[in-house]
Amino acid sequence: MSGTDIEKLIKQIAKLPSLGTRSARRIVLQMLKKREQIMLPLIESLQEVSVNIKTCEVCGNFDTSSPCSICQSPNRDGQIICVVQDVADLWAMERVSQYKGKYHVLGGILSALEGVVPEDLNIDSLINRISQENITEVILALPATIDGQITSHYISSKLKEFNIKITTLAQGIPVGGELDYMDEGTLQLALNSRKSL
Repeated sequence: MSGTDIEKLIKQIAKLPSLGTRSARRIVLQMLKKREQIMLPLIESLQEVSVNIKTCEVCGNFDTSSPCSICQSPNRDGQIICVVQDVADLWAMERVSQYKGKYHVLGGILSALEGVVPEDLNIDSLINRISQENITEVILALPATIDGQITSHYISSKLKEFNIKITTLAQGIPVGGELDYMDEGTLQLALNSRKSL
């Protein structure tokens, strides 16, 4: 491998989220030092994933089959759909192991600054699912940002014609959080989302 090949690999790895050039150099150096243990298995895994992984035609998740294992599972509640921004959010919800319904990945959120409009997102397919399946509740698990709230309001307005429950995740102070360390927006959300004891 020539020096330019190494630099090319560093540039490719530096494109990954949360990695800069310095981190990419350290990763490449480790891979070069441990080719048999790290680099070759990584190459094999990348090739397998690029060939075998599909985007679920129903919810937008990544899996080896389409529909994905979540959509096919008889143990999931098919009457509840949790709407998430991205597959990473779906995976985060699955880590908690509390949610037993199904999902719908939007593929982003509405953003005037970034030019993301409703047609860019999987909103029409969500509406089609609700009209064709026996859905009783839609959980909007979108970011607690202005764009996330705009997206939630837009989807809520589109779902008004259906006789379903529309909910959002509770927002506010995290478990173990101290008021002194919270920003004003988080405190405002917590205050507005307060509940009776």
